[in-house]
Amino acid sequence: MDDEFEIFEFNEEAKPYKICHRCYAFSREVIRYVRDCRYDNTFRSLFEQLVRSATSIGANVVEGKSGSSKKDWKNFYIIALKSANETKYWLCLIRDTMGVSGAKVQELINEADEISKILASIIINANDNQSSNF
Repeated sequence: MDDEFEIFEFNEEAKPYKICHRCYAFSREVIRYVRDCRYDNTFRSLFEQLVRSATSIGANVVEGKSGSSKKDWKNFYIIALKSANETKYWLCLIRDTMGVSGAKVQELINEADEISKILASIIINANDNQSSNF
C-alpha cells in the first residue's frame, strides 16, 4: 500500500506538510465543527453543503494524485480548488446568517483560504512547468 495514504495521522499542533494531509485535517475539523453546532432545520442544508464541499477538497486531491495523466491530475486539482472556494462561501454564509462570530468559524475560513491559495499555486506552477516543456 502507498505510504502516503496508509495513515492520515499527524501532529495535532502543527499543520501537515502534504496538501492531501492538510485537506484531510481540514475536512475533519469541519465535520467536528458541524457535529458540535446547534442549528434548526432552516440551516440544515447549509451545513450539509458545507460538509460536502469541505470533504470534496481532499477527495479530489487524493483522486488527482492517482490520475492517469497530467491532464487528469490537473482537472482534479481544479475541482478541489473550486470546492475550497465553495467551502469558504458556505462558511461565510453560515457566519453571516446565523450570527456566528466565533473564532472557530474564522479559523475554518482562514484555513479554507490558505488551502485555496496552495491549490491555485500548485495549478499555476504546473501550467508554468508544462509551458516550459514545449
